[in-house]
Amino acid sequence: MIKEITVEASPRAERGKNEARRLRRQGQIPAVLYGGGKESLPVSLNTRQISQILHSPTGHNTIFQVAVGEGTREAAMLIDWQIDPVKGSLLHTDLHRVDLSKTLHVKVPILIHGEAIGVKTQGGLLEVVTREVDVECLPADIPEHVVVEVSELELHQGVRVRDLKAGDKYRFTGDADQILVHVILMKKEEVKAAEVAVEGEAVAAAAPTEPEVIKKGKQLEEGAPEAKEPKEGKEGKEGKEKRK
Repeated sequence: MIKEITVEASPRAERGKNEARRLRRQGQIPAVLYGGGKESLPVSLNTRQISQILHSPTGHNTIFQVAVGEGTREAAMLIDWQIDPVKGSLLHTDLHRVDLSKTLHVKVPILIHGEAIGVKTQGGLLEVVTREVDVECLPADIPEHVVVEVSELELHQGVRVRDLKAGDKYRFTGDADQILVHVILMKKEEVKAAEVAVEGEAVAAAAPTEPEVIKKGKQLEEGAPEAKEPKEGKEGKEGKEKRK
């Protein structure tokens, strides 16, 4: 899907880990622009702009303009990117030049719609096998998502690629028998575990709580040694005998 977005790109003369770290400290990420019958071009991009594109509804299927130098703009889309597994920040990305007059193959996310009969009345579980489907279309006609209707699905039924209704401007490619979603029967172990969890919660709620034991005297401070009863000396014993 084409968006009115322009990303400023600066050519990179240097490469390597040190240069990549320097760019990231400045809010930039290293990237490579390639395809379209032209040479690959190392560039740096604004990290925030690329993150916004990836997190937009159209995601990596967003087609935007890349401005390299003065007056040079090319349509492109994100093909690959690397993310720091700890910080979750962008490390690198690859851009592919797009010819707006030629069809391309992209993966489009599916959107589940409805509640399956097999889940509502037959004790089944809706399992999503894959969350994307292959689509062929012109760059301007990339759908934001493909709706998969599951309301009529009963137990052991599913939706395959061939069951989807193609749009006027795009068609589905790949394996027509690929299962997207289906309704499966929960395993006995899962059902038993769920029942045990419910019974455990009920028992815990019904069980009376133990009364708190109130200690006599001043409570000891945490970490302080316990007070010991004084031992009876010689005078103490004689006093007791006289009182007797």
